[in-house]
Amino acid sequence: MKSVLIVIGGGPGGYVAAIRAAQLGLRTVLVERAALGGACLNRGCIPTKTLLHSASLYRQVLHSAAFGVTASDAGFDYAVMDERRRQVVEQLRRGVEGLLKGNGVEVIHGSAVIQGPGRVRVGEAIYESEHILVAVGARPALPPIPGLDLPGVVTSDGLLGEGMYHPRLTIIGGGVIGMEFASLYSALGAQVTVLEAMDRVLPTMDKEIAQNLSMLMKRRGVKLCTGARVEQVMRTGEGLRCAYTSKEKAETVAADAVLVSTGRTPNTEGLCGPGLDLGLDRGAIPVNERFETCVKGIYAIGDVVAGSIQLAHVASAQAINAVSMIAGKEPPMKLNAIPACVYTEPEIASVGLTEAQAKEAGIPTKGSKYLMNGNGRSIIAGAERGFIKVVSHAETGTVLGAQLMCERATDLVGEFTLAVAEGKTLEELAALVRPHPTFAEGISEAVESGLGLAIHQLNR
Repeated sequence: MKSVLIVIGGGPGGYVAAIRAAQLGLRTVLVERAALGGACLNRGCIPTKTLLHSASLYRQVLHSAAFGVTASDAGFDYAVMDERRRQVVEQLRRGVEGLLKGNGVEVIHGSAVIQGPGRVRVGEAIYESEHILVAVGARPALPPIPGLDLPGVVTSDGLLGEGMYHPRLTIIGGGVIGMEFASLYSALGAQVTVLEAMDRVLPTMDKEIAQNLSMLMKRRGVKLCTGARVEQVMRTGEGLRCAYTSKEKAETVAADAVLVSTGRTPNTEGLCGPGLDLGLDRGAIPVNERFETCVKGIYAIGDVVAGSIQLAHVASAQAINAVSMIAGKEPPMKLNAIPACVYTEPEIASVGLTEAQAKEAGIPTKGSKYLMNGNGRSIIAGAERGFIKVVSHAETGTVLGAQLMCERATDLVGEFTLAVAEGKTLEELAALVRPHPTFAEGISEAVESGLGLAIHQLNR
């Protein structure tokens, strides 16, 4: 029987698309060549955050005496941590399988090749459909550095999959993935070195966030080398050694494992059959505002899309909009405000424009900031230095963006996401009552600071 929609890829874009399509009455088939849940569930977001949570608990135990709690012989068992990671992933994967089954989505396991409009081959079988939605995601990219094929040199996929703890870890790349693993391993007492080619870590985020994270990481013993060009990875009698150049000086660093976290590349290899041209741009698929490719009836969402923000929640939101339009309905998701999160300790989150980006765009801005060392809940928790920054239009007071580095930042950013998406003003945010004592009170202080009304601001 011919389906209405074939979804290729079972990650956070693909399975959400399949479920929503089925809910809208479209007969849907989902093709996945590996485990359902995609990179996010199996090799990315979920396993990383599970391990980070365990590491955070260990770090809290080591510093618990200041809170009147003593714990003798505190330690960690990485094998147990990794087993819990596996259990969490399996539980969530079973949930995805149940949702697909419960919504009547047919799941086919195998590698899909698009033969042409409405035709997909999986193995020897041909499946036909009115529409095809590509949601195959991306995989870790490897730069052309000699030695990256050596045993012990891994991407995030490999580091999460091997289930081993490395006392000495060198990380090539100081972006989100690199800094999360630096936070994880440093909390467990490893000797961590980060080699970043740009002049600061988290180069795409607010400069002050990068500076504060660098300061905290160095305080925890992490060696950060910015402006570093990695020349080669070598095998020695004592393990691995990375040769790099920093400030025109040749350096080396020893490691038990080397993590390469230098970005991701689209999973389009082998996707298109003979004669099918989706106009790939460096492996990525260009689409229009309706997520249509240059071939009628073929759509694409998520990390595989040219110019798309490579985040799981972006893929899910695009999925809902794409299948809604395929079903002839209005797209319900607002894609004009996308939050980004980094699960270091403390957490980092941002949405909308930074003050620098707004100024570059010629927008008159006003920035306000609240230091969270004046927040009651932060003091209770013994939280390290943190802050909430708000960027608003200097004339209208409309909230343009926010940058947070504090406890629960990844949860707090949701309120700012709503404000940016809906064009709310500082006055409207300031008018909301937030419970006491909470980290969320920092939002009140940050927006009130922009109005000159902050009550608990220590640094005016």
